[in-house]
Amino acid sequence: MKDALANPAPLGLMGFGMTTVLLNIHNAAPETYALGSMVMAMGIFYGGLAQIFAGMLEYRKGNTFGVTAFSSYGLFWLSLVALLVLPDVIDGVASTGASFMGWYFFMWGLFTMLMFIATLKLNTGLQFVFATLFILFYLLALRDWGYVSGGWIGVEGIICGLSAIYVAMAEVINEAFGKTVLPLGRPLVD
Repeated sequence: MKDALANPAPLGLMGFGMTTVLLNIHNAAPETYALGSMVMAMGIFYGGLAQIFAGMLEYRKGNTFGVTAFSSYGLFWLSLVALLVLPDVIDGVASTGASFMGWYFFMWGLFTMLMFIATLKLNTGLQFVFATLFILFYLLALRDWGYVSGGWIGVEGIICGLSAIYVAMAEVINEAFGKTVLPLGRPLVD
């Protein structure tokens, strides 16, 4: 019996990838590209809600990895926007200091590292997305703790986001053509 449900992963990967690229253009050159409403809107709607929708659709398909990844990263984007915006919107809500934000990114890096282990049973494209995201979260934590600096962290984030866009479009294009047009690689573990 053929699964008649569409693959929700490209939606989630595109929401993650495009939002990650745009935020990290800011991270690469914050003096040129302010953290404005465009990144915040993408964080709420495409990075946030679209990934949560994709996660719920993965739930319907019985994909534990997909529901955990997309729902969690969708909620990451919503929580990140909330951390940045709430102090300006609600009186009495203090802004989170950089060193505490380091712990926020550290915890997301830990989660991503553990999710990366599951990608070893999936394709190389996803392994690359999760490996670069793990690195990005720890670079952001080290930045907020004062150990590293520089726009190159944003460049690493752009690479991560572009890799997610590639995987998303590979899944869409390969399905549309009924063959591998854009390769995704094989699992490292059988």
